[in-house]
Amino acid sequence: MAVAGTTAGGFSEPGILDRERIIAKPGFNRWLVPPAALAIHLCIGMAYGFSVFWLPLSRALGADTPAACAEMNLIGALFTTACNWRVADLGWIYTLFFVLLGCSAAIWGGWLERSGPRKAGFVAACCWCGGILVAALGVMTHQLWLMWLGAGVIGGIGLGLGYISPVSTLIKWFPDRRGMATGMAIMGFGGGAMIGAPLANLLMNNFKTDVSVGVWQTFVVMAIIYFVFMMGGAFGYRIPPAGWRPEGWTPPVSKNTMITMRHVHLKNAHKTPQFWLIWAVLCLNVSAGIGVIGMASPMLQEIFAGSLIGLPDLTFAQLDAGQKGQIAAIAAGFAGLLSLFNIGGRFFWASLSDKIGRKNTYFAFFVIGIILYAAAPTLADMGSKALFVLAFGIILSMYGGGFATIPAYLADIFGTQFVGAIHGRLLTAWATAGIVGPVVVNYIREAQLAAGVPAGPALYTGTMYILAGMLVLGLIANALIRPLPEKWFMSDEEVASLQAKTAAANAGPTGSSGIGKGGFDGKALAAWAVVGIPLLWGVWVTLRSSLVIFG
Repeated sequence: MAVAGTTAGGFSEPGILDRERIIAKPGFNRWLVPPAALAIHLCIGMAYGFSVFWLPLSRALGADTPAACAEMNLIGALFTTACNWRVADLGWIYTLFFVLLGCSAAIWGGWLERSGPRKAGFVAACCWCGGILVAALGVMTHQLWLMWLGAGVIGGIGLGLGYISPVSTLIKWFPDRRGMATGMAIMGFGGGAMIGAPLANLLMNNFKTDVSVGVWQTFVVMAIIYFVFMMGGAFGYRIPPAGWRPEGWTPPVSKNTMITMRHVHLKNAHKTPQFWLIWAVLCLNVSAGIGVIGMASPMLQEIFAGSLIGLPDLTFAQLDAGQKGQIAAIAAGFAGLLSLFNIGGRFFWASLSDKIGRKNTYFAFFVIGIILYAAAPTLADMGSKALFVLAFGIILSMYGGGFATIPAYLADIFGTQFVGAIHGRLLTAWATAGIVGPVVVNYIREAQLAAGVPAGPALYTGTMYILAGMLVLGLIANALIRPLPEKWFMSDEEVASLQAKTAAANAGPTGSSGIGKGGFDGKALAAWAVVGIPLLWGVWVTLRSSLVIFG
């Protein structure tokens, strides 16, 4: 691969993945960049839907083989070929996803800023899809450690790089609508499971035989599909020329002191109290939301039990196996509906933050969230499925909105020069929340069961109040965020020096650079259709399956 640099004859041609190769030319339409981001995020977002594989994989050796060897420990489960896997052992892949996502984003966020989104998207595609293929080999050979290594570790690295690849790019393309930009950058991640989970079910049913549950074949097909889409997204990325601004737009003289036009260097961002306060804001909001996602299905089943199938007098313990299977299918629709609120909230709340400000948006998240979490036990006791589902739908919209708004919040506080890398480091909060949220929620539930609390609304009352308490702490952290003192910002000379390479590669006029604001021309509509049609299919499938909740 060619590397940009000087030779005896002058400048060499940049490599096809190099940052200098993807500087937009006059006439480029900036609305082509969001579909590129969505093409990657809709693929890696399947991480949320991986639980669709747990039950089939727990029967991978066939019904005649024990569900799991009675005395098998976790180390034994990693290497056994004679026993089926436990769902709990498979579930560690989910934890690895988000731990590796946060760690890889933090470690390679600076590299992304230097190398550009195309190279990061390319590596993300190789890791995510390659990891799924390694996991397929793990299923074929019945080696759980290969599943952990492939999907969890290698795939998790791809998640991190793919997740942050569009953030700084879209913020720079849409300085006039920064919140909307981050909403478009991130919303696809919430919709990935909405497409991937039903697609996985269709594929597994197609490949299933008397001797195979069809998972490894599904992994292979999905890896190929995802690779095509992610490569399309990576090669669709463009970055604006140095000094570019949308045609006719000038930075407003904002009275909002929370929005800076200056820039903080990556090496200094984490030294500020503001970084750690925003870290706490994200961690606490996500911890509470992940807790709900993790227990959404059992919660609906145990709270409403027989009322879900027209038998309101039956508690969860009184249902037979067939009836529990019916309500499990209904609960799956509930989980899908929450995914719809998740993706919708990413765009809605991030766009709203452009109007009311990032700090006020998070203030709304925490105040509304505290009220809804505290009211959830009452709604459960009332037996109102509609109000209960609506409450948790709003909670999940704010969970998704928190992800989408946080990059704009960082750009407001630290500037845009290193926002992608700073965002990468901040995602260690997600990695932390991915452990804290499920562990706290599961521990409370198990403690309640051990204390003799029956399955029902009372089982989750304490959990809801503790999650509300997390949001109270988040509210306090958000209230403490203030603009940065002058000492943290780079000088104009430092910023110019950092941008010199890009400026040299694209010497020319400042301002719009012949690009302008763009619009939905034929090319843009085609690009949006490529990602929009699968997304609409996922929405339709989700709505169809969720309607059964209400009979």
